[in-house]
Amino acid sequence: MARKILIVDDEPNIVKVLESRLKSQGYDIIIAGDGQTGLEAFQKYKPDLVILDVMLPKKDGYQVCRELKSTPTGENTPVVMLTAKGEVEDMQSGLEKGADVYITKPFDSESLIGIVKGLLQGD
Repeated sequence: MARKILIVDDEPNIVKVLESRLKSQGYDIIIAGDGQTGLEAFQKYKPDLVILDVMLPKKDGYQVCRELKSTPTGENTPVVMLTAKGEVEDMQSGLEKGADVYITKPFDSESLIGIVKGLLQGD
């Protein structure tokens, strides 16, 4: 059974790149364009991993990460924050909210695939 990855990002070009690269690796992809929809999709689909932008409409990625990590289904789900916010404080904030990995845009899709595979291997 294919692993499910939830992408929560409001930039269509980023979503398109992520979706195509991850699908080519055999993952099922769920997409949400804002933080609130991302939380709802997380509860509905229970993905194996979440790729989460920080700057999102409705709820920012920090709020989303904190909320999903505080649920029984989300506390062990890996979260990769993928964002243009590259300051050290932003990274610290993301990791403090529960992100497993913090990657800044622009990103290398091959590296991201490697990170995703690494995070999902432990299951």
